[in-house]
Amino acid sequence: MRTLARIVSGHRTAWAVLAATAVAVALLFTVLPQSEGDAAPPSGVPDTSQSAQVAELLTTFPSAETTVGILVFSHDGDRLDAADLTAVDERAAALAELATTPQAVRPQISDDGTAAIVAVPLDATTVDADVAGTATSLRDAASADLPAGLDALLTGPIGFQDDIANAFAGADFRLLLVTVVVVAVLLIVTYRSPVLWIVPLAVVGAADALAGRVAAAVAEPLGIPLDASISGILSVLVFGAGTNYALLLVARYREELLLEPDRHRAMRTAVTSAGPAIAASGGTVALSLLTLLLASLTGNRALGLACAIGVGVAIVFALVALPAALVVCGRGLFWPFVPRASSSGRDRVPDGADAARTADATAGGAAHHAAPRRGFWDRLGRGVRRRPAVVAVASVAGIGVLCLGLSGYAVGLSQTDQLLGDPDSVTAQQVIDDSFSAGLTSRTTVIVPSTVADEATALASGTDGVDTATTGETEGGLTRVDLQLSAEPESDAAFATVERLRAGYADAGGGLADALVGGSDATAYDTKVAAQADIDLIAPIILAIVFAVLALLLRSLVAPVLLIASVLATFFASLGASTWLFQNVLGFPALDTAVTLYAFLFLVALGVDYNIFLTTRAREEGLVHGTREGMVRALASTGAVITSAGILLAAVFAVLGVLPVVALTQVGVIVCLGVLLDTLVVRTVLVPALVFLTGDAFWWPSRRPSVQPQASQSPTRDASADASAATNRSR
Repeated sequence: MRTLARIVSGHRTAWAVLAATAVAVALLFTVLPQSEGDAAPPSGVPDTSQSAQVAELLTTFPSAETTVGILVFSHDGDRLDAADLTAVDERAAALAELATTPQAVRPQISDDGTAAIVAVPLDATTVDADVAGTATSLRDAASADLPAGLDALLTGPIGFQDDIANAFAGADFRLLLVTVVVVAVLLIVTYRSPVLWIVPLAVVGAADALAGRVAAAVAEPLGIPLDASISGILSVLVFGAGTNYALLLVARYREELLLEPDRHRAMRTAVTSAGPAIAASGGTVALSLLTLLLASLTGNRALGLACAIGVGVAIVFALVALPAALVVCGRGLFWPFVPRASSSGRDRVPDGADAARTADATAGGAAHHAAPRRGFWDRLGRGVRRRPAVVAVASVAGIGVLCLGLSGYAVGLSQTDQLLGDPDSVTAQQVIDDSFSAGLTSRTTVIVPSTVADEATALASGTDGVDTATTGETEGGLTRVDLQLSAEPESDAAFATVERLRAGYADAGGGLADALVGGSDATAYDTKVAAQADIDLIAPIILAIVFAVLALLLRSLVAPVLLIASVLATFFASLGASTWLFQNVLGFPALDTAVTLYAFLFLVALGVDYNIFLTTRAREEGLVHGTREGMVRALASTGAVITSAGILLAAVFAVLGVLPVVALTQVGVIVCLGVLLDTLVVRTVLVPALVFLTGDAFWWPSRRPSVQPQASQSPTRDASADASAATNRSR
């Protein structure tokens, strides 16, 4: 880190670093192609799942190249009159001209006479090539010359796919715009400068743009698709993490500028001091993200790969491009509050402390051993130190109250619950739920040996939750049985029916035991099961990685246990609070299948970030002032910047709510609440209280110097004690 610090802070080398960075970025943008990405993620279920096997087998059937567009006609819930019915017949004739089998396009009127459905068979290859164009053609043909009050809405697989694509249309621009505005405002408030914020924002913006290109270039040859949702989360994470690292570095740089007249030396010390914490925290996040490559769901693997690359790029820009840019711009960048080394500032670091600095640098740090700041954070730290047990109990009790929301925890959204607002596909599905069978628009297919096709059809017909079962095509000794379920697509009731079908065929034995249940509901069910399996596999690995990084960085076995426990408490509390909020305020009946894993990953990895920033500084200060006083000084030094970083990161993740996709909104809300809880409560009072309670045992098995300077000591006596401690360590 010292070599890097010298290079990025040198009088000439800083300019060279900036020039080399600009050239490298330009070359990479030229060489790496821009990936458009899919509008929506593929199912990505494991190949071993029944739904994946059915999808593969169906490709050999004659109807493999067909799909269906479903148009729903309604008149505000009223019965369709003669004019409405005539218009529906005319629109069906127009829609038949778009179908692969025109004779099959016939209106179906509901029993209550309030709605009509027209199913339009289409070529799947043509639809996949242009979903938006197909959807537009169907809507135009269905809505032309309709009587006043009669609406035509597109739903089914094409309708939902098009609405999801529309939800992400322009997502990158919207997310980028809102994120940049949020970050810019918070940086201006944090730095209180109309100029300084431009440099970190420009550096992080360049990192974000480059991260997207690099991630796409790496993912494509690996066969991992990056859809719009992954790109959105990647951008938010790079901006959030990159800005956090920038805040930490700038704060340490400004602190050094108050003590050092040479800005180049100040930056060298800042990078040497803050660099290891930034690298360790970012490395923890990146390693945690890479564990997702072990997941069974394609979407999870895509998120892990893309975001790990993004965090890596953010670290490089924070430790290379940002320091060089800050040094080149000079002190005036902080205008109007320009930090200058004054005699009073130098008095805070007496000559005796220089020896302590040297000793600490040998241990990997460059701590200030000045008198603690008499501000809010210093008073807070000393207040917690006076009554650590009371603070710890009160904090844990508050976290426990938030965890009570987990009593309503549920996973799995129906198809209509996955989009915000009232897109056509959702509105049409609600009409179908009211006037027809809720499962009319979903496809459930059973593949069985042809020798037991009739028995398989009969078993399905007798299964609770199945409306109809029809024997279909035969190919290669296999027969497909097409089912219509009574439950809403991708709902818990539909999942229960899929489970009953699979269990029924397995229990029947013989050829029926070879039956495979697939289709859209089965795919959603298998996705839910795989998502839980991914959590069970990956969560312990992430915790092990975090423990290992903390143990190596802090040279302790006790500290990692307590810090991980605090982060887990934050995760469960934010998940509980969010669950209550979703169900009682926002109207979300459950969490999307991917949300829990994503929230765990981000809250554990990013939550450890702030603990790393705090405890590494506490270790640094504790080498001279003792464990408890070192924590007070660390909180006084880092409290403001870490709190600012946490608020900024929470706001950035909240930006995900600008997209009308429930899963991203839920991830944004949970991470936002979790980061705020971690920043304002756990890291601010709970972790310091735990350190005060455990004392030197917090660093076990490391040997800690038993230094407890008295608050009443004069600065001169502080300096003597510091110098004595440093001399003893150097021996």
